[in-house]
Amino acid sequence: MSLENAPAETKDAVASVMPLEVLDRSIGTQVRILLTNNKEFVGKLVGFDDFVNMVLESVVEVSSDGSESAPIKKMLLNGTLIAMISPFM
Repeated sequence: MSLENAPAETKDAVASVMPLEVLDRSIGTQVRILLTNNKEFVGKLVGFDDFVNMVLESVVEVSSDGSESAPIKKMLLNGTLIAMISPFM
């Protein structure tokens, strides 16, 4: 999405979105999480705290070749291990 020709209020609205707000909007949706140890998980975000510790459900680990592990019912990820979070919007 290009903001070059967008109205000023649109540019301000996009610029004022905080990272935790994006996460808050992602609760109940699928997210992709990359950890600092290069493991990758995809699952439904149930919740998170101020330290970005996250609770996910229906989680699968995605390997580097694209194959997925057996689903994990619920998982708690330590926020210090999270390198990137990508919500599916």
